[in-house]
Amino acid sequence: MKKQILSLAVVALLAFAVQSCEKKEPKPADDELTLGNKVDTLTTDIKEAKDSAAIKAENAAASAKEASQNAAQDVKDATKKAANDVENAAKKTATDVKDATKKGAEKVENAAKAAKDGTVKTAKEVNEALKK
Repeated sequence: MKKQILSLAVVALLAFAVQSCEKKEPKPADDELTLGNKVDTLTTDIKEAKDSAAIKAENAAASAKEASQNAAQDVKDATKKAANDVENAAKKTATDVKDATKKGAEKVENAAKAAKDGTVKTAKEVNEALKK
């Protein structure tokens, strides 16, 4: 993810640098320029391009940082949702186990009562009582 963001920032920086280099102000005709004026003009152009590229690179970095923060928030939200889902499933499972245990205990209790009362005489009858 970081490599993609950095690659995007580099591509954006290069694109902005190219754009800023293409912007040219009208200049006097070459025959009117002295060597000193040409150097000054080129120096100014280079400074402007550098400044423009730096600003655009900063903007691209800020955009990349914001995208990274958004991705981190998405991961945090997904983790929280997964934790809630696990908690809810655990609660449901605990309730299901509790209900099943209660039903099983009631069946055993009923079979024990039937055996105590003498209504059940064989293991087969105990098994039948457990099924009820």
